[in-house]
Amino acid sequence: MEVLLAAGQGGTRLVVRPDGHGPAPAGGPAVLDAEGLPDAVRALERERPRWVWADTATTYPALLHAGVRVERCHDLRLCHAILRGAGALPPEESAWDAVAAPGPDPDAATLFDDAAAATVGVEEVLAEHHRQQVALAGSDGGRLRLLLAAESAGALVAAEMTHDGLPFDPARHDEMLTAVLGPRPGPGARPGALEALAGQVRDLLGAPSLNPDSPTDLRHALRGAGLEVRTTRKHELAALDHPVVAPLLEYKRLARLLAANGWTWMEAWVAPADAPGRRARFRPAYVPGGVVTGRWAARGGGALQLPHQVRGSVVADPGWRLVVADAAQLEPRVLAAMSRDEAMARASRAGDLYQALVDEGVAETRAGAKVAMLGALYGATTGEAGLLMPRLQRTYPRATRVVEEAARSGERGEVVRTWLGRTSPVPPPQWHRVQRRASEGDADDVDRRRAGAVARDWGRFTRNFVVQGTAAEWALAWLADLRLRLRRIDGGAPHLVFFLHDEVVVHSPEAAAAEVATAVRAAATAAGRLLFGDFPVDFALDVTVVGSYDEAV
Repeated sequence: MEVLLAAGQGGTRLVVRPDGHGPAPAGGPAVLDAEGLPDAVRALERERPRWVWADTATTYPALLHAGVRVERCHDLRLCHAILRGAGALPPEESAWDAVAAPGPDPDAATLFDDAAAATVGVEEVLAEHHRQQVALAGSDGGRLRLLLAAESAGALVAAEMTHDGLPFDPARHDEMLTAVLGPRPGPGARPGALEALAGQVRDLLGAPSLNPDSPTDLRHALRGAGLEVRTTRKHELAALDHPVVAPLLEYKRLARLLAANGWTWMEAWVAPADAPGRRARFRPAYVPGGVVTGRWAARGGGALQLPHQVRGSVVADPGWRLVVADAAQLEPRVLAAMSRDEAMARASRAGDLYQALVDEGVAETRAGAKVAMLGALYGATTGEAGLLMPRLQRTYPRATRVVEEAARSGERGEVVRTWLGRTSPVPPPQWHRVQRRASEGDADDVDRRRAGAVARDWGRFTRNFVVQGTAAEWALAWLADLRLRLRRIDGGAPHLVFFLHDEVVVHSPEAAAAEVATAVRAAATAAGRLLFGDFPVDFALDVTVVGSYDEAV
């Protein structure tokens, strides 16, 4: 059964289609106001329908706020982007490309409010859903259909994680900031540790009025001290031979901590505890499919850049634990599966894939094996990676052929696809202009070298796109399966609270933590089978049960 949900004049429209397709039943859609909608959704959810709506990020938070959760949905906005990229929908822009996902505030206007009623109506939802079903029927839709289901499930997870929040201890965070930066300063002032480092930098550069937070001022001061720099980025500063390097890099590190995760950040993104026995909650805004490879992004809060120092402030509620799982060496394992490289699959079953490369004679050390594999994934052709690449090609010919062919396609300006069918973007107009210039009759060696360089750069992007994008698909399948397994444990109390590319964190009652850890591993195995069938690749996990996030290995 499908239930289409959309905005409309005077309330939200529900269209129930028992057979999952066909026209709306006689009498037209039911119309519900904001107060009546949660009960209606709760009642229909007992039938386990697939909810079809314009945008999970806009629609689902209000239901969560009302205590209603759904099992399945079809997110038309996210699915439209995938189908359009895959060529299954017309390439012309449409209104669906402009449907925007809001922030995490559950009290903000949603499709349930009259203020937003004119955004996407029931006729638009019906028409777009029909277009997408026709597009799937006219394509090799098996894998693509799976991708749309996984992407939509990921949208549900993202909304639920923002709603539930990551348990957080503000007092511990304040202690950490004070220990590292000094006491919180007044408005417009630097913490003591930063001010002391700024003084050292000024003295060493002979620039008493320098503002080290200004790249322009800092670059001018460095040049005044005889240090030629193009930028003030960390890697360029670290290469300088001067006493100012150490305090300057330390200043930049602490300034980054203050800006990204300091007191102001905590006030903006960490909500106070809402009940006895519960900690505060960090509620960032996730953006599923926010990166072209299908990886997630974050709209606010910096969820995808949570440094280890801050992880010590992520603390389970009393009587609860954090189950932290990290997929080990995910992209090489995905490459083994999508290439059907049996030798590389055998290495994945050894546990530590990089050590298996050493045992196969690809590299002398584990560190060298890692360099070789990352070189294959990212197109490194010089240094140690370039020297080891021929050995890797001889040992794992199928796997290296997949990334090499993706690179050659990218160099020709072609589109490549992930395992389930997400497509890479076409090269930008500047790329095509450079290539056309190199092919003209009066092109010189400089033109041709430039064209070759930009072609190789795009080839490195497409080389990694097919693997990173497929790894993102595996991670979505892992999340989707785990989410359903958690609903069956301890009355659904354990819940996902964090996701970072190949790592998940589940907040679980202490008594259920061991069962949750088992579910995490089972979901990873199931995700591998869903995508790659019975091809024997092990998706190894490091799983730990801890009280605070920084305790996870």
